[in-house]
Amino acid sequence: MTSNHNHKIFIALGSNLGDRETHLLDAARLIESTLGLIIKTAPVYEVPAAGFTGGNFLNTCILVHSHKNPLETITILQQIERDLGRVPRSGDTYEDRVIDLDILLFDDQIIDLPQLQVPHPRMDKRSFVMQPLTAIASKLHHPILKKSIQEIADSLESLNNKVSFDIPLSRKRYPITNINFIAIEGNIGSGKTSLSHKIAEDFNGKQVLERFADNPFLPLFYEDTERYAFPLEMSFLADRYQQLSDDVAQQDLFSDFTVADYYVIKSLIFSKITLEKEEYSLYKRLFNMMYKELVKPDLYIYLYQTEDRLLQNIKKRGRDYEQNIEASYLSQIQQGYADFIRSQQDLKIKVIDVTDLDFVNNQEDYLKVLEQITSAI
Repeated sequence: MTSNHNHKIFIALGSNLGDRETHLLDAARLIESTLGLIIKTAPVYEVPAAGFTGGNFLNTCILVHSHKNPLETITILQQIERDLGRVPRSGDTYEDRVIDLDILLFDDQIIDLPQLQVPHPRMDKRSFVMQPLTAIASKLHHPILKKSIQEIADSLESLNNKVSFDIPLSRKRYPITNINFIAIEGNIGSGKTSLSHKIAEDFNGKQVLERFADNPFLPLFYEDTERYAFPLEMSFLADRYQQLSDDVAQQDLFSDFTVADYYVIKSLIFSKITLEKEEYSLYKRLFNMMYKELVKPDLYIYLYQTEDRLLQNIKKRGRDYEQNIEASYLSQIQQGYADFIRSQQDLKIKVIDVTDLDFVNNQEDYLKVLEQITSAI
């Protein structure tokens, strides 16, 4: 099973055979495409082989964000080692390696299994692990030793042979932080909240989530649409306006950009479906007055999924008040967004078809989405 949030996984990389820099780069590329994005990278050091006679190693550490659990992670890393040509040890001693990938820390977990020990049992004795790790995790504490990474590294012999070579960060490949405000929209069950959450975590963004769960009119609306449509849409409009005014307009000093799982335009799209003609006319006048005052997104993303897939997603997430939603209602919403996108000239819009993508659990699918966002930026 995968989790619903990113784990912070610190991984040591080493190579002392062949084109060592290429091996490290290839390993990083495969980690990014199968495990998770590379969030931080440490300097690379050239160090003598430890515990056996062999060529010098290039050693470094990286921080990866991933939804995979520890055993899934070690399985992926071992497969990458095999794919890059590492062969099993022929004896009990250390040997030359094309690539060596070790989990150093996995959040603050302590794991003691035959196939995996975390924290890595020998990391605190190795300068070639601790010194690079200090560059990206100096304030973290070793879960067993209860000492900071910096304290442990300071107790070891210092490394001097830093090489002029770096593993690139994922955010350089996907320059999402170049813009200030991204709004992600889509039909009910399209995955907009999941995607905004992943992007915020992976790229140090401030996440703004729609507060639909707190709306007292929402379950009432699904029971009696005609009676509760207008108060529902008015309350949503007021909430969205206030939240976007407060949370998006005010920059967060600790975040690089803002990503929201909705934009206020959805108020107009949903209200056109749910309200009577006279109600909608009044509603639209109020909306237009508010809309002029709001910050516009630098990029507006619409996630498209077919109605059949949306219904599957809605059923899977199990919200009671959504279980009676019909395909015809989803189709009306889809059409409303399509009309808006076709008529819009002021916003930069990117439509991404995610019908056949599982960007939460499949890293390759997530990268496909990031590539499409990058192309729009």
